[in-house]
Amino acid sequence: MSPTYEFVVVANRLPVAAETAEDGTVTWVRSPGGLVSALEPTLRRDSAVWVGWSGRYAPDPYSTGDLGVELSALPDDVGPCPLVEVELTRAEMEGYYEGFSTSTLWPLYHDAIAAPVYHRHFWEPYVAVNRRFAEQVAELAAPGATIWVHDHQLQLVPGMLRERRPDLRIGFFLHIPFPPSELFMQLPWRREIVEGLLGSDLVGFQTPGGAANFLAVTGQLLDVSPDLEGVDVADLGPDGGKRRVHVGAFPISIATAEYEAIARTVEVQDEALAIRTKLGNPKHVLLGVDRLDYTKGIDLRLKAFTELLADGSVEPGAVVLVQIATPSRENVEDYQKLRDEIELMVGRALGDHGALGAAPIQYLHQPFTREELVAFYAAADVMLVTPYRDGMNLVAKEYVASRIHDDGALVLSEFTGAAVELDGSFLVNPYDADGVKQAIRDAMSTPADDLRQRMGRMRRHLEVHDVDRWAASFLDALDPAAGPA
Repeated sequence: MSPTYEFVVVANRLPVAAETAEDGTVTWVRSPGGLVSALEPTLRRDSAVWVGWSGRYAPDPYSTGDLGVELSALPDDVGPCPLVEVELTRAEMEGYYEGFSTSTLWPLYHDAIAAPVYHRHFWEPYVAVNRRFAEQVAELAAPGATIWVHDHQLQLVPGMLRERRPDLRIGFFLHIPFPPSELFMQLPWRREIVEGLLGSDLVGFQTPGGAANFLAVTGQLLDVSPDLEGVDVADLGPDGGKRRVHVGAFPISIATAEYEAIARTVEVQDEALAIRTKLGNPKHVLLGVDRLDYTKGIDLRLKAFTELLADGSVEPGAVVLVQIATPSRENVEDYQKLRDEIELMVGRALGDHGALGAAPIQYLHQPFTREELVAFYAAADVMLVTPYRDGMNLVAKEYVASRIHDDGALVLSEFTGAAVELDGSFLVNPYDADGVKQAIRDAMSTPADDLRQRMGRMRRHLEVHDVDRWAASFLDALDPAAGPA
């Protein structure tokens, strides 16, 4: 008999990554991430397991191309708990992840900034992979176990799992925004997605707006009457009747104390000074840190800063913008185009406004460790977080947590979940270039005492509302949500 577990985390990726040496030796290392940190105390209890994809492709007997690798067992000691790999081929990932999750759901859920692609040959592998996840979890879960499913890649899993195991307590959390009905209703498989999510006992979103959007489309698509806290649906259990699906907002956060501790180290403080020195010790360092993604508003940010250079509001050498754009989905065409556009904008700005020894923009398309990022946060006078739409945006919170002297300024898009919480920021409409320009001017010119009051207020909020509180609040809400077993 295979072991069963009382608590099962289900996510697209496992919390480990494979590093392959030149001789072909594979070493498994822990992947950094707030979710792992938040759940570690729960995962370390005796009866927890994490189910997900490892990042390596399984052999595909039907492919004449890349056949993947023979998958060896994952080591027992690399994760915070036992790990169970869902084996996926390259073709399955192309349809399920790069196709439906990335080309259909991601743009649709982010206000259709890019046109979503609605293809049946994306939808079919999405269904198949979600079913495989559900089957794997159904085998691993002990009677009455608690299951926590994460994010848009696995929205069908709760419903599929409920059909197989109505005894389970199932929670689902969406890390990205949930769109308004006028956008969501474009999706040809809208009903299937909603019914999949309603397999949960608790469906969580980043903001009250996301929860309200989901309840609205549920009422439109199904013969049910949602209220402000959830909806009653038909129960698949042996007794029939109704089952309550609770719906709410659970804004995710960061390990605040960890970021603050890193920022206080001598090494990080020295590196922050070194960064400013390498930049020529400008009066103001502006910083953007994003995945290279069209939702992040990097293009508008560069446009606004370039116009500030053009109209003389900022002087090369006195003000420097450092834009870190970590590689993301490099094999997806939309992301390849975005990289080309961003690099062209940076090149034009440098050509038009750069001075010898005083480049006004430093563009870094490369990954950085958490410690390296904290050094950039500590070095920056103004943090620019201007996505067109974001479920939360943890970079904004990381910057605030890293400002151990209560200084610095945060320019923040009002279309992020973080805007609801970080009320000391300079809020902007990221579609308004003039508004972003004025917010940058305001952030650089606001008196230091006022900035300290703003930053101190945000830091106190994050000290209380950290990632541990987020995880505990969701699991506490899920515990009674299923009612009597």
